[in-house]
Amino acid sequence: APSSITLVFSTNMKFSCVLLTALFATSSAFAPSKSSFRTTSLNLEPSQDPVDKTLNGIDDGAEHDNIFDPLSGAQPALIRNNNDEVWVPQRVRPRRNRKSAAIRNMVRENIVTPSNFIYPLFIHDEDFNQSIESMPGCERHSLPSMLAEVGDAYKYGVKSFVLFPKVPDELKTNLGVEAYNPEGIVHRAIRMIKEKYPESVVCTDVALDPYSDQGHDGVVENGKILNDVTINQLCKQAVSQARAGADIVAPSDMMDGRVGAIRDALDSEGFTDVSILAYTAKYASAYYGPFRDALDSHPGFGDKKTYQQDPANGREALVEAALDASEGADMLMVKPGMPYLDVIRRLKDNSDLPIAAYHVSGEYAMIKAACERGWLEEKDIVLETLTCFKRAGADIILTYYAKQAAMWMAEDGI
Repeated sequence: APSSITLVFSTNMKFSCVLLTALFATSSAFAPSKSSFRTTSLNLEPSQDPVDKTLNGIDDGAEHDNIFDPLSGAQPALIRNNNDEVWVPQRVRPRRNRKSAAIRNMVRENIVTPSNFIYPLFIHDEDFNQSIESMPGCERHSLPSMLAEVGDAYKYGVKSFVLFPKVPDELKTNLGVEAYNPEGIVHRAIRMIKEKYPESVVCTDVALDPYSDQGHDGVVENGKILNDVTINQLCKQAVSQARAGADIVAPSDMMDGRVGAIRDALDSEGFTDVSILAYTAKYASAYYGPFRDALDSHPGFGDKKTYQQDPANGREALVEAALDASEGADMLMVKPGMPYLDVIRRLKDNSDLPIAAYHVSGEYAMIKAACERGWLEEKDIVLETLTCFKRAGADIILTYYAKQAAMWMAEDGI
């Protein structure tokens, strides 16, 4: 009902996440066990009995009458071939390209490999790891653990990473000055990774929300997010990250004009080789709840609809893409991913730049919840999901499943 839609979009993001969690918890009482989906009385071995393809006499002695015969009548649906077998006289048969695994692999249009992934890692300044309840399998890493996770992912071909910090409350301010502290947690993490894995690609988030005592991506005045003042701070943040060794900076703030300003700031300091992965079409989505749990950075008031895009708009993404490209972006991102495959396709069809898709926390959490209840097979659903991003036009996929997917691919010989 329209009233329900209005309620969902006007409700606080955190409440939406809590509601989903409650619904999943309630449904678990009615969830059949995983094995119950595999129980069947049918013989699961393929039949080896030959089939008489003439199908002559197969309905002789049938207990029911008036059986339709596709081979009879003035205009039969089927005819017989030279061997007297039933035959649909169709020259083009797409199934010929699906008849074996070797042929399917040969003609496959889209192939996902670990080199397509950027692996998001949550970090905090503690000597222990903290599990993230709403994102099973993910955790806030200590810096030594982060480095070990990078090394583990590296073994499976995942060599690109993006860092997201959980910042202590006492370091948060409206101006987000901790964002460009050269000894801040992100800057130290960059140096650690690049020192041990110099060929890795380290991407950083450029936005103030992890560092803001307001919980927003920009500087706040009287409940309004200040566009140009925020960009001033973002330029400082991006340059400081480049100085620490970042290969790619990714502004996720959605301020107008920030890509051009950051490009000029980087270039003026000699960082012409540092790339910009622009969060071009970042929507004001309800799918971000678990991520905000991970960073403890839910909006302190209101929502982010005055700077993130309206989920109802598709053409608007093309406006943002044209602006980001003209301002010097090297790659364009769509976030969230699966609910916005149409937007990925639009950008792919209208831009020559590489397109990234962010398989966000809410999407990850829903897959995890369904698989924990035995409703889906995790490996199958994840690899299909990632392939869908590629088919829609994504060249790059940010996913919390990066390492696990790469491990599955290694098992399958990809």
